Amino acid sequence: MIEREFIAQKTKEYYIKKFVGTKLDKAGVSSIRLKKIPLGEKIIIETSRPSLIVGSKGANIKELTRALKKEFKLENPQIEINEVKNIFLDPAIVAERIAYSLERFGSARFKGIGHKTLENVMTAGALGVEIIISGKIPSTRARNWRFYQGYLKKCGDVAIHGVKHAQTSALLKSGIIGIKVSIMPPDIVLPDHIEILEEAEQVVEEITEKKDKKGKKKTAKKTSAAKKKTETKEVKETEETSETKVEATEDKVSVNTEAKVEEKSEVEEKPTEAKAVEVENEEVVNESLLEKAEHAVEHLAHEVKEEIKHVVEGVEKGVGKVVEKVEEVLHIKHEEKSENVPEEKSEETSVDTPEDKEKLQ
Repeated sequence: MIEREFIAQKTKEYYIKKFVGTKLDKAGVSSIRLKKIPLGEKIIIETSRPSLIVGSKGANIKELTRALKKEFKLENPQIEINEVKNIFLDPAIVAERIAYSLERFGSARFKGIGHKTLENVMTAGALGVEIIISGKIPSTRARNWRFYQGYLKKCGDVAIHGVKHAQTSALLKSGIIGIKVSIMPPDIVLPDHIEILEEAEQVVEEITEKKDKKGKKKTAKKTSAAKKKTETKEVKETEETSETKVEATEDKVSVNTEAKVEEKSEVEEKPTEAKAVEVENEEVVNESLLEKAEHAVEHLAHEVKEEIKHVVEGVEKGVGKVVEKVEEVLHIKHEEKSENVPEEKSEETSVDTPEDKEKLQ
């Protein structure tokens, strides 16, 4: 039966992948694929550490090919090794790194390990990440710890084929801990993605004056050419028939010279027109800049005048208050002096010297 052959082939591939994975444990293996070729079977291994798998002078690969021939009776197994460019966008490698760090540092630092891996994956450019660690962490009771960041699809075709999934296990003292990693890569195209295009700018220029100048120059050239033609016709009538060839050559020379003169004049007109356009643009820009500068100067002058007025009003108020206080102080001192003068006079009159007393006796 054909169905049995398909089943047998798939089971054989499964056991080969499992055998290679156990042989290359902790070597940063991302994926293992089998491909049939005319020479035999090709095993493609994607890893983050290709030198570790190859070994010194290809010793590890040779040993692996011998083991595959012996275990699964493969005729000519060929092993191809590809290096993973960005290890933090591969869920299998990320899960293996988490398991290694948990086995090394223990279950006490599982939160730091989870948040650090989240940060590394998001800096690598992933749209979203989800890490689920389940087991007896950190207590004796089993729990599920979920670390997530960014945008991650959970249903639909994008979640099945677009999002990358991987799972592994770590052996600790408390028991086996399961690790699941889901990463949404940056190159995935979502069905609801919309790009808004910018409108193209339209530049319109007026070239009316230039056309008038061109028309005037062309009319002047046409009149000069007509005059020359009439002169040549008169010369032809007067001359003899034998000189007709000479006249034809002269006409050709004159026509060629006229064409050259016209081409030179047109070539000269183009740079002059471009210069005129540049001069007009510069004048418009200068006028707009002058208007803006005048407006800014007027605004600043108005603000400065208002500030000066406020300052002057404040100074006048302060000076008035100071003058009032000085007047009050002077008035109080004057009153005190006037009160002290009669008291001193009365004391002087009441005091009698001993000489006065003798005179009185």
